[in-house]
Amino acid sequence: MTTPVIIEAALNGVTSRRRNPAVPVTPEELAVDAIECIDHGASVVHTHAANHFAPAAERAAEYAAAYRPVRAAHPDAILYPTIGGGASPAEQHGHVAMLASEGLIRASVLDPGSVNLGGTGADGLPPESDFVYTNTFAATRYAMDLALEHRLGPSVAIYEPGWLQVILAYHRAGALPAGTLVKFYFSAGGYIGGGEPLWGCPPIPEALDLFLAMLGDADIPWAVAVLGGNIFDTPIASLALERGGHLRVGLEDDQTAPSNVDLVDRAAALCAEYGRPVATPAEAAALLGLLR
Repeated sequence: MTTPVIIEAALNGVTSRRRNPAVPVTPEELAVDAIECIDHGASVVHTHAANHFAPAAERAAEYAAAYRPVRAAHPDAILYPTIGGGASPAEQHGHVAMLASEGLIRASVLDPGSVNLGGTGADGLPPESDFVYTNTFAATRYAMDLALEHRLGPSVAIYEPGWLQVILAYHRAGALPAGTLVKFYFSAGGYIGGGEPLWGCPPIPEALDLFLAMLGDADIPWAVAVLGGNIFDTPIASLALERGGHLRVGLEDDQTAPSNVDLVDRAAALCAEYGRPVATPAEAAALLGLLR
């Protein structure tokens, strides 16, 4: 039996309206876009609040305003927010617990590592920046425990190979929450700050080979994404479909695309080309082993 493909739509992320006028920003815009993306084949939708540095309750209210209409239209849709600002994991993930308590999300967010997330400056060299995207081992434990407590499936970003080592350690210990989806993020641009990427692996077959070799026989669902570029201009999407993986697309990753729906349509068309059906939200939840 051919495994259906889970398509995730990452609707906005760090993409500003100035960068792309089509990006949804308000809860109302995000709800409309999410529903249309699901109608076109997405089963997972990821969004960012306009101000992720707001207190957790404010963030939760903003996410809830976007997610309630989506949940009403598509009860089985897998929705999840991003990590918020804050000095502690409890503050950064506070909105996740609130959204889970209301039954609005079925997945949680987990970035199990730190990275200099940026690109080269105008001179072609690493910029004079002190920014490090930081996620400690303690923060990872907190996010894992939160997922277990609320029966959420962690949506795991893998920016660097070492991050996958963390997830494999949880898997070997039998501590990986049900519903986990690992996503290999390939770098096609600076993503934050522009320039040539100074993080991660390029979207080439050898890089996917590395991740899959590390994954080995661990039965963990996985997907691919290209940050800072068009995944369909790389071999990564096709290779993932050939090898049993899933796809993440959206204006968060490809900041110059016409729309989120256009990217979902392209993903669905590629799935058809490779003879793999697109998973409905209910099928995606079953594939991931999400708990109710």
